[in-house]
Amino acid sequence: MPVAKTIALTVTALGLPMLSAFGAPLLAADDATLSMPDTGAWRADTATLGLDPATASPRQVAEFFAALSPAQRTALAMRHPEVVAALDGAPVSLRFTATSVLRRSPDQRAFLAYDPAGDGRAVEVVGDLATARRIVVIVPGSDTTLADFDRGLGGVARRAPAVQARTVADAVDDPGTAVIAWLGYDPPEGFGKAAMREDRAEAGAAALTRFVDGLAVTNPAAKVILVGHSYGTVVIGLAADRLGPTVTDIAVLASPGLGDGFHTSARLWAARADSDWIGWIPGVRVAGLGHGADPTGDVYGARLLPTGNVDGHDGYLVPGSLTLVALAEVIRNA
Repeated sequence: MPVAKTIALTVTALGLPMLSAFGAPLLAADDATLSMPDTGAWRADTATLGLDPATASPRQVAEFFAALSPAQRTALAMRHPEVVAALDGAPVSLRFTATSVLRRSPDQRAFLAYDPAGDGRAVEVVGDLATARRIVVIVPGSDTTLADFDRGLGGVARRAPAVQARTVADAVDDPGTAVIAWLGYDPPEGFGKAAMREDRAEAGAAALTRFVDGLAVTNPAAKVILVGHSYGTVVIGLAADRLGPTVTDIAVLASPGLGDGFHTSARLWAARADSDWIGWIPGVRVAGLGHGADPTGDVYGARLLPTGNVDGHDGYLVPGSLTLVALAEVIRNA
């Protein structure tokens, strides 16, 4: 009997309300609401001219700042750094200014967004985003938080988005490429209900779509390559059919599936190592649980990246891995 049918019959036999993981009903929607910065002071500031950060599109944001003088822009970033840092479509250098105020760090790292609330969010740029011909956006998976952004979960550096972005940038070795570590959503924790459902991924997909739209406004000539790992591939999968033509390539590594209704006009690349435990995850979606077919199969026509020397679930974006070497070539040829 097919796995999907077996699971469906099991769900029916047990009774839907009885299914739970770690005490949480599996079929109940997960709270995936992303925290937003307090905009009260921004709204009260007459210099913002009524721009609503919650509803303004990236293009509207860009047009708003374009009408201001450099001094006026900087003044807004200094008065409202938490709002400006989160505004997709705002000038890149202005967002860097805003996040430097929020981080209160003397280092020269470039962040487009930084929010320590909850598990935290951070979007770091490696390279020159303003002039890049290619922009790589890395979307991390479960258990990624601001606390582990630099050090990696459990202190394992290869799991850290900041480390992965620099590793990819070094592998591509091209000054015309900028790499972004995008922790712009709230990934699930562990293997519980949130990881089995798509609520967090859907919220992340909306945020990712807006972010990519913002890149198209601030650097319209650049090609965008999305790279997802684990649950991050579900985020990309759900966003895929909303993304504009600037996205030329999507690479999904260690994917549990690409979500409900995946479709893209971009080139799709996939990698899943034999030693990766993700291979034990059934490629099904039943009653809102699971993330669908394995993208390394025949369903989506993905081009496979080599995984011969990849070790485990976190070994794709490490120096010398065959997957990283091939991915770097994909990026250079985008």
